Amino acid sequence: MCSYLPYFTSFNRTRGGLIQLNHGRPQPLQYVANAAFLATLFSDYLDAADTPGWYCGPNFYSTDVLRKFAETQIDYILGKNPRKMSYLVGFGNHYPKHVHHRGASIPKNKIKYSCKGGYKWRDSKKPNPNTVIGAMVAGPDKHDGFHDMRTNYNYTEPIIAGNAGLVAALVALSGDRTTTKIDKNTIFSAVPRMFLTPPPPPAPWKP
Repeated sequence: MCSYLPYFTSFNRTRGGLIQLNHGRPQPLQYVANAAFLATLFSDYLDAADTPGWYCGPNFYSTDVLRKFAETQIDYILGKNPRKMSYLVGFGNHYPKHVHHRGASIPKNKIKYSCKGGYKWRDSKKPNPNTVIGAMVAGPDKHDGFHDMRTNYNYTEPIIAGNAGLVAALVALSGDRTTTKIDKNTIFSAVPRMFLTPPPPPAPWKP
């Protein structure tokens, strides 16, 4: 968790603020979305344990710092980035239109296409005839650049593992923390305690 924080240099960030968990290699958003979920989950766990934060070396950080990290990364994915691009298909007014996805790129015309038969649709310059609403694409490069090209899957391919992390992060971040509390009696019941239960007080002294 410490490595997610901007005070540490384990991972670079783009100028727009996207953490580079895969060290600048393509398709970064799958890692970012899952990290946002894990950061929020750990924050909830600390809150459930009535622990206001944790130590990174000698420094203490509150759970709010973790949630802030998660929020900034999800905001980036949803459009708060230098390109003003939502990387979630169908969200906002500016999102990828050439998603690398067979079901999105092949028109619904009652014709069955073979594997190779779909190449002409993959290589087409036209926007997808079908919109894969809710699909998160692979994402930008390490310079916040993005090419909406169906033939370049490093930018436009949606990945199940990434979408799973995004959905989990959005659920974890939703709601008002002051009124919508997690059920601390069940959600973390199988997780070992952070600290040992203190021993019971000694019996009253009798002369």
